[in-house]
Amino acid sequence: MTDLKSRWLALYVLCLGDLMIVLDQSIVNVALPSIQEDLGFSQSALAWVVNAYLLTFGGFLLLSGRLGDLLGNRRVFLGGVTFFTIASVACGLAPTAEFLVVGRAVQGLGGAAVSAVALALIMGLFSDPGERAKAMGVFGFVMSGGGAVGVLLGGVLTGLFSWHWIFLVNVPIGLAVWFAARRALPEDAAIEQRGRIDVLGAVLVTGALMLSVYGIVSSTWWLLAVSAVLVAAFVLWESRTAEPLVPLRLFRLRNLVVAQGVGVLWAAAMFAWFFLAALYLQQVLGYGALEVGLAFLPTSVVMAYCSLQVSDRLVMRFGIRPPLVVGLGLAAASLALFSRAPVDGNFWLDVLPSMLLLGVGAGIAFNPVLLAAMGDVEPHEAGLASGVVNTSFMMGGALGLAVLVSLSTWRTESLADSGSSTLEALNGGFQLAFAAGAIAALLAAVAGGVLLRPKPMVAPEPVAAEESCAA
Repeated sequence: MTDLKSRWLALYVLCLGDLMIVLDQSIVNVALPSIQEDLGFSQSALAWVVNAYLLTFGGFLLLSGRLGDLLGNRRVFLGGVTFFTIASVACGLAPTAEFLVVGRAVQGLGGAAVSAVALALIMGLFSDPGERAKAMGVFGFVMSGGGAVGVLLGGVLTGLFSWHWIFLVNVPIGLAVWFAARRALPEDAAIEQRGRIDVLGAVLVTGALMLSVYGIVSSTWWLLAVSAVLVAAFVLWESRTAEPLVPLRLFRLRNLVVAQGVGVLWAAAMFAWFFLAALYLQQVLGYGALEVGLAFLPTSVVMAYCSLQVSDRLVMRFGIRPPLVVGLGLAAASLALFSRAPVDGNFWLDVLPSMLLLGVGAGIAFNPVLLAAMGDVEPHEAGLASGVVNTSFMMGGALGLAVLVSLSTWRTESLADSGSSTLEALNGGFQLAFAAGAIAALLAAVAGGVLLRPKPMVAPEPVAAEESCAA
């Protein structure tokens, strides 16, 4: 598979598979009230419908990326799609709250396998800088715009049918992706030496991440200390084992490390925005599920246009840093606007401007973040690096959601105790969380602009260019 048409067909299959995974991170947001009422979730436990998925997803990305390097990325991708599709059936038919949370956690395992290797497969398909920038624009929309599309789709399915269909819709998509991937994706290259899988390393880092998020959500701060001990044990083990899950030399790659930090901050803001914006529209403004989904339509449309038509051109003309800084700056402005949304907010004045700004900012910024993170990585470790990048985004999202939801709850309770009405207290909590998210996005913009040292986005040497064209 070397011709351009085949490579782009493979890209679309990979993006559809990853879109299915990304959708499941946000599609449940609009359906949360219906799920809570139907299955009897408490308010505090409701966030675990989101976090159970994020924790296993983020925790197993590193192991999945390593499996891709050892067993073949195509094989791991197909296995992940199969696992995710089966788990979606279990979630859609869940009879109890506990069953759904467990199903979401299992679903996250399949999602980790798909996402961990998708980026590596795309990097292997496109070596020409121009083609790679365009391909990353498409993939960037899936990664960033998938959240908005998920809220839209979740609203439509919940409003017209029931919450069960936000999971069951994955079944036909998963089957289509599996069959298409078998035909479109290139066969895995022969691997001369199959290394050992670092199971202990995966257990240590996954346990650390899960304990840290649970500690924040439940305000059990001693769990954070336990998490720090597990992180230290993970680093010590990785430095001594012969075949580590994450070779520590990867963290000598400046751009990879900086892009991880940017990803953590930005994902924290983005995940909280999707979660809290949906709750603001429902609980404060009184929107129904279908209305909430339609409210996110402008974000999806603008984000798609900027990701697919604007971002790659900006990267090729100005390099990686300027679009990244501008995009994240616009995302910060979006969250700052939402932090001023009143109790009696008007969609056209108080909601739509933030939606449009976020669409433009996220649509522009995600492509350069991915290019910066993967630009210095050797091909034989692309799967692992893809897992590292995705881990930073997903765990940044999980931790950010935990922190900002906790912050919102604290502010709401404080205002209620001081005599504010229920709606005023609830809205005050949302406002504080949005303001904190704006600060996180702004810090991401500053860090990317100051610390990144990306390679110039220029065409390869003439010989390499001719070989690419011939391929």
